[in-house]
Amino acid sequence: MDDMIIKVRNLKKSYKGLPVLKGVNFTVKRGGIFALLGSNGAGKTTTVKILSTLLTLDHGEAEIDGVDIKHAKKVREKISLTGQYAAVDEILSGRENLSMICALRHVPNRKKLVDDLLIRFELTEAADRKVSTYSGGMRRKLDIAMSLIGNPSVIFLDEPTTGLDPQSRLALWDTIKALSDSGTTIFLTTQYLEEAERLADYIAILNEGIIAAEGTVGELKKRLPRGVIEFIFKDISHMEYAMDLVKEYEPRIDRKSLSLSISVEGGINQITDLFNHLKAGNAQVFSFEQKLPTLEDVFLGLITEESRAV
Repeated sequence: MDDMIIKVRNLKKSYKGLPVLKGVNFTVKRGGIFALLGSNGAGKTTTVKILSTLLTLDHGEAEIDGVDIKHAKKVREKISLTGQYAAVDEILSGRENLSMICALRHVPNRKKLVDDLLIRFELTEAADRKVSTYSGGMRRKLDIAMSLIGNPSVIFLDEPTTGLDPQSRLALWDTIKALSDSGTTIFLTTQYLEEAERLADYIAILNEGIIAAEGTVGELKKRLPRGVIEFIFKDISHMEYAMDLVKEYEPRIDRKSLSLSISVEGGINQITDLFNHLKAGNAQVFSFEQKLPTLEDVFLGLITEESRAV
């Protein structure tokens, strides 16, 4: 059995003459969690729609579990797609939603499978309530439970935690991780970098229509061998004053936390120079902290590099 369950080669797609995908290449390992990252409009959902046979490609090749995506019917037998919004019937109960998909998929032993899924996704108590009474997190869990019916080889999760509160998001992360641990291949798209860092075995960053970088979280962080110094201020006026003093370092601003974050290569001379700038200007720093690079730092660094190249 091929270790790579998804293979994408030189994928191209345009809308009304505007290129969205300009030659995308990547592979997805069987049984892991693959995350495709990118800003809004980067082409993440377009890629998922092509791989799930909802859109046709303009150029290139792709296959899933050994089947060319041109053979849409065979591909659909191997995959399941959970979009950005839960595709559940609100008039029906959770149990009825699951039973309906079982019937459509011609699944044997439907009652047992439905009961097992309700238990697995902790929906037993709400099983016979209308889905219209479910919270966002419960609807999303039901949506993913429905996607497992028929034992798909790959589950596409297109920004699955969009609109969820932090508690529901954390619960869904546990669910996704458990699916992967059971052997299901997960193809995840997300704008939440923390989500990718917590879940993904392998990450590809889509920017300007191509894969700008790919690798494990550790491998991607090595592409940006530097840290971040975060300065916290007592009020907005002190922060804006300090921001002007160190603007040559291109600080990232968080007005909510009253902080400036500046990437540094780690050399003592650069760090000393930065502190000297603030000291010479009598900037009132409340506190500071040096941090290791995060996936967000890598992502923003790559996006900035690509933009400058253009």
